[in-house]
Amino acid sequence: MRKLDPAARELPFQRIAHVIAFKGRKHQPVFAREMFRRRFAHMQRGGEVDVAIGHVDWRTGSFTCGVQRLPFRGAQYLVDQHDVQMPAELRVVKRHGNVTKTADYVATGFDSRHRKRHDPGDKKIDREDQIMSIRLLTGAAALALTAGAAAADYSLTILHTNDFHARFEPISKYDSGCSAEDNTNGECFGGSARLVTAIEEARKRSNNAILVDGGDQFQGTLFYTYYKGKLAAEMMNKMGYDAMTVGNHEFDDGPEVLRGFMDAVDFPVLMSNADVSGEELLADVLMKSTVIERGGEKLGLIGLTPQNTDELASPGKNIIFTDPSDAVQGEVDKLTEMGVNKIIVLSHSGYGVDQAVAENTTGVDVIVGGHSNTLLSNTIEGAAGSYPTMVGNTAIVQAYAYGKFLGELNVTFDDEGNVTEAVGEPIILDGAVTEDEATVARIAEAAAPLEEIRNKVVAEAAEAIEGNRDVCRAMECSMGNLVADAMLARVKDQGIEIAIANSGGLRASIDAGEVTMGEVLTVLPFQNTLSTFQVSGATVVEALENGVSQIEEGAGRFPQVAGITFTVDAAAEPGSRVSDVMVGGAPIDAEKMYGVVSNNYVRNGGDGYKMFVDAENAYDFGPDLADVTAEFIAENAPYQPYTDGRITMK
Repeated sequence: MRKLDPAARELPFQRIAHVIAFKGRKHQPVFAREMFRRRFAHMQRGGEVDVAIGHVDWRTGSFTCGVQRLPFRGAQYLVDQHDVQMPAELRVVKRHGNVTKTADYVATGFDSRHRKRHDPGDKKIDREDQIMSIRLLTGAAALALTAGAAAADYSLTILHTNDFHARFEPISKYDSGCSAEDNTNGECFGGSARLVTAIEEARKRSNNAILVDGGDQFQGTLFYTYYKGKLAAEMMNKMGYDAMTVGNHEFDDGPEVLRGFMDAVDFPVLMSNADVSGEELLADVLMKSTVIERGGEKLGLIGLTPQNTDELASPGKNIIFTDPSDAVQGEVDKLTEMGVNKIIVLSHSGYGVDQAVAENTTGVDVIVGGHSNTLLSNTIEGAAGSYPTMVGNTAIVQAYAYGKFLGELNVTFDDEGNVTEAVGEPIILDGAVTEDEATVARIAEAAAPLEEIRNKVVAEAAEAIEGNRDVCRAMECSMGNLVADAMLARVKDQGIEIAIANSGGLRASIDAGEVTMGEVLTVLPFQNTLSTFQVSGATVVEALENGVSQIEEGAGRFPQVAGITFTVDAAAEPGSRVSDVMVGGAPIDAEKMYGVVSNNYVRNGGDGYKMFVDAENAYDFGPDLADVTAEFIAENAPYQPYTDGRITMK
């Protein structure tokens, strides 16, 4: 970036690093946040100039100036030299009282890298008061200076969500539904009403903020089953999203439902690593990248979705998915040619792929992630990595899932678009976050048609049934055993010996006590049906190898089983990880044909189970998996969750 003239230490009004002009209105003199983040700022009032050396604490909402400390006031609006309005939220205090006169104001700031030139210990600054007066400058003269002012760093707040999965209502600590009583007691998390509040509060902390989503708004609760993408579009419009990327679950009901969602939202939906020219429903609306403006600066946004979306969802045969790094680099190059030097990738590809993209591309400043439901944090125990995770000069963030957190990343760019600072932390949306009343009412209205279905008590659980994705996608889990047992019990009299369920189909845990149909549908929301078929023992082993092939990534293909046991060596090479496969207590016979039950998604090749596509005697039109599971729990009530070692991890 352009450097400050060394003479700036003398603080004459002619040498100003950055200038923002305020229109003369009846409000308190305020400062722009981007200046105070550098811990040094000047305030110019029409009648005199005040210089304040201090620090803004954005967490406690206060400004420290010497020994004086006072809270932020309500948001005011300033107008910069580009005639762009932005909020500013600080009242300045002089030693002899508040500055209250109205006039035209100019705020000027200096980068923290030049603090030595403006140290509070400088003899030209009164250390005791840390406030001084210097020569006059009229509002008109200040406005004239804006045209020739040297460029300063640009600060941007990126607010982000990912993998919301239709969790419009609050969730429990198990990521399942949360009762109204528990919510009143402050024991619930997330929900659209809390998210609205958190977004509004975060925007007040920033002059330049964008709100983006890392994909998978679709699927996960009865809300999606009933409304498809309509309620998601309504809520995202209400919250003022600027863009989102396509997640694999946006294709769960084909391009038709995705197109309806895109027609309903007020922001661009992006996907760079796919050729959609052959899909007429999306070819004219689904962009690879876009450019938005904030605070007079252009921001390039690029979308990214899983390369294997054709295995994970139902995009149809007209979309060709491509390599993520190549796709991103192509869009970066286009945006750079357009003069855009601040580039953000919205990625629904998972934490591991995001790191690879950062490593294999140039010009990407920030990657806002999704898909792997990864919690990145500097303070929360058990987080998968730091927030942000830096790969070279690229900052990577992700905020778990289900609306439990709102990511807040504060990025500083120099005038060449280089990231000079990236700091932040996901905000947990717990009971301390007030729910927006209007949103609570709207979600209650939307929930009314669903109440009869989901409030029906179908069984009782003696203990909580573990369906946490981090467990079920890495080892045997009690929810996996429940679902696999239920599948096998339903069709065992048809000569079926083995049940295989993909862990990606298990979306939540169930609390101890009464089990409602709504809870079962939250665990199994995909409306999958039971599929029965016959394959050889060799094919069964091949399927198990596929299931554990991406265990490091927490992929949803990890198999939960019944009627079969096996051992997994996660340290071995993919394709050679499974051993000691037993069916009915006997070693599996590679040549023998076995009857298998799974769901119709897996049987048709989902989650990489392509070896089942050509299975013999395939029937995909069995009962709904959620109904089968609910009936099995009821038949065994009170149901006692368990694991029994059917999957051994070396």
